[in-house]
Amino acid sequence: MIRKILVANRAEIASRVFRTAAGMGLSTVAVYSDPDREAPFVSDADEAVPLGGSTPAESYLRADAIIAAAKLTGADAIHPGYGFLSENAEFAQSCADAGIRFIGPSPDAITKMGSKLAARELMERSGVPVLPGKDLTGTDADTAASYADEIGWPVLVKASFGGGGRGMRVVRDRGELAEAIESARREAGSAFGNDTVFLEHYVDEPRHVEMQIFGDEAGTVVHLNERECSIQRRHQKILEESPSPAVDQELRAAMGDAAVKAGKALSYVGAGTVEFLLAPDGSFYFLEVNTRLQVEHPVTELVTGLDLVRLQIDVADGRPLPSDLSNPSISGWAIEARLYAEDVDQGFLPAAGTLDEFDIPMLPGVRLDSGVVAGSVVSTNYDPMLAKVIAHGATRTEALARLAKTLRQTKVAGVTTNRTLLVGVLEDQDFASGRMDTHFLDRVSISDLQAVGDIGDASCFALAAALADQALNRSRARSLTSVPTGFRNSPVGLQERTLLRGETEHRVEYRLNRAPLFRVDGEELDVTVENATAEAVVLIVDGVRRSFTISSVNETVIVSEPRGSVTFVRAPRFPDASDQIDPGSLVAPMPGTVVRLNVSVGDVVAEGDTLVVLEAMKMEHSVKAATGGTVTEVPVAAGSPVDNGQTLVVLAGDTEETSADDAAEGKE
Repeated sequence: MIRKILVANRAEIASRVFRTAAGMGLSTVAVYSDPDREAPFVSDADEAVPLGGSTPAESYLRADAIIAAAKLTGADAIHPGYGFLSENAEFAQSCADAGIRFIGPSPDAITKMGSKLAARELMERSGVPVLPGKDLTGTDADTAASYADEIGWPVLVKASFGGGGRGMRVVRDRGELAEAIESARREAGSAFGNDTVFLEHYVDEPRHVEMQIFGDEAGTVVHLNERECSIQRRHQKILEESPSPAVDQELRAAMGDAAVKAGKALSYVGAGTVEFLLAPDGSFYFLEVNTRLQVEHPVTELVTGLDLVRLQIDVADGRPLPSDLSNPSISGWAIEARLYAEDVDQGFLPAAGTLDEFDIPMLPGVRLDSGVVAGSVVSTNYDPMLAKVIAHGATRTEALARLAKTLRQTKVAGVTTNRTLLVGVLEDQDFASGRMDTHFLDRVSISDLQAVGDIGDASCFALAAALADQALNRSRARSLTSVPTGFRNSPVGLQERTLLRGETEHRVEYRLNRAPLFRVDGEELDVTVENATAEAVVLIVDGVRRSFTISSVNETVIVSEPRGSVTFVRAPRFPDASDQIDPGSLVAPMPGTVVRLNVSVGDVVAEGDTLVVLEAMKMEHSVKAATGGTVTEVPVAAGSPVDNGQTLVVLAGDTEETSADDAAEGKE
């Protein structure tokens, strides 16, 4: 019988497993790397063992160190979470050899699904529909091109041992195939330790629909209905829901039957996910089996009322699945948003830094699975997901509204996030109507979605920020303490404050005396100030009373009201000379490591040429020339770490900016 569980993972999934284990009366053990020493999940466990190191290879991928930690603490079971060693058959076998239960499927099942090529062949033999594909092992460029002709363009270059968009490239042009294969192989080798890739026919405008399956040691395999995961950027999910608006009872039964066939072909034990592409004509095709718990498992939990982690532990302990799981019901609708530390406007580049503020309101029907708190450091060593925000409602409309409102009221400072984009998608008319596919974010305007998710006119928010700043300064004054904030002797004198909202500059002018005046960006506002402190500002705006709460950390000011929040940065009164860079400099768009240099001093480059390839958070990012020129300096070397804004290459000419193109995305 399992008594103590070690979680071989970090952040929100570790905390998630600890929560269920504690509720079952089980003892828990965390393992952690050096950067995670103060992370919340470490204190969520009863005991914790340091692994040392900073990168995954130095810590969470060290199977020997994790098994040693289990033995040291007397843990008799290991839950792998997702990512890292969760789908590593050798690790699962090592657990068994050490007399430790692996809370997951058998090493044999993991091995069979570890190679997407082998998985395709097994599924095809088991009667599960698959797409045409070809193994690229040992092939040259001409052979690969002939394979693409045979299976039909467009094609997808896909890492056989990968996942989550890493090692994947969509290719529509014959001339781009060789480079796509090379890049996918390089990325797959870096991320997964195996650079095997294959070709698969690429279905345009498909939906991504997956079935949650569960198996036990008695040979029972069931499905727990579907999840819709079509909203993705570059093959990585950002919104998931259950049920799917595209799946009716007949299709659910057909996909469920195929998923169960897949599970039985593997003699599957534990939690797994069978992923399908759903074509516009209603046909569906096998993608892969994820032999672990999924990031998006909470939406299934909310509509079924099940605790999937508890089921995992029960099955690992030899208990059979409950008989009523053979006909799972769906109650209401659930949708999950992945809140990432990333800069959407810069092509979804990962962001890093310290979370000066992190506040997600817990509205009715909302669940939060998070691995960070205010003060947490977001590192480039790990996946950039900060939290999963999940809303449940009686209907899809209600669930969407709850999630959108929660995200609008979320306050994050110190790290750029995708919050505004998430709100924009949730409130988009096509998405609200269920019209979506995996190309949704490629087809629509990201800037338009950002505008939808934005608060709109931020004039009153900017005024509230300026008034709160003035009140804060006044509260710190050592003289004339009785003089009210914002007071001016002169009837024409104005206070001024400049605030930055992203790339937009807001100039606030105001006067609080017998002739009050308020202007933002030159536009006069009809405003009466009822109250203004450093923490709260109450305004009467065009006859409507509006209350703003103010959070201020360092130079960041977050202004919130019930309909949303706006983040400003106080503009410096004097320019910082250190912010200036030499003309023609291409700088790192994020902290990372140089994995490839394509130029040397003296080389002549053209606009769009890839000069440097960086790796951050297990993703490759190409830094391209914005204009042509001659390379005059290359102050970095392959393998060297770089900071955000660090100069990588200097060109003689008029190059003004860095162009970064994500080659792939992170986990899941």
